[in-house]
Amino acid sequence: MALLCVFGPATASAQWQPSEEVRTYSISGKTGAELYGSIGERGPEVGGRVRTIAHTTFRLTWQRKYEPRDGACVLASAKPKLVLIYTLPKPSTSLSPAVKASWDTFLNGVRKHEKVHGTIITEMVHDIEAMSVGFSAPDDPDCRKIRVELTKRLGELSDRQRERGREFDRVEMGQGGNIQALILDLVNGP
Repeated sequence: MALLCVFGPATASAQWQPSEEVRTYSISGKTGAELYGSIGERGPEVGGRVRTIAHTTFRLTWQRKYEPRDGACVLASAKPKLVLIYTLPKPSTSLSPAVKASWDTFLNGVRKHEKVHGTIITEMVHDIEAMSVGFSAPDDPDCRKIRVELTKRLGELSDRQRERGREFDRVEMGQGGNIQALILDLVNGP
């Protein structure tokens, strides 16, 4: 099947912004080391195997308008609704001033890290929008073939986003990375 991709005006992506949802999970402890230990016991599971400090995921839905044109099908418009979902730890009790200051520094660093994941996801959605609006499939008056090919191409963009996120985590969590430094400061602090 031969497909033609025609890119529409870039102004469509300026019409939407992602929304954000913050979820928390409860941790306990009176010291930085105890708080971090509780994160290890209660943190969100990623891939059903590994617990992590925080996690970013998303909900993405689309309003798409497919139009048959001269025997072909064209994706005339695609408007995304993106919700970025951040899961972060939250102490269940009040902390001493020194531990709270250390915790706040740690949590702010973790938030910044997760916001980068949110940016990577948002960029993927912009890429999807740019790639899909104007996308065309010839000999598709019922607009069925276009959906199959579009799904394949969207999968490629999704795979690229996941790889960017993994690479970012490798750097941030690796030796000398920002997350490693935040953890050491928290655990070795008050």
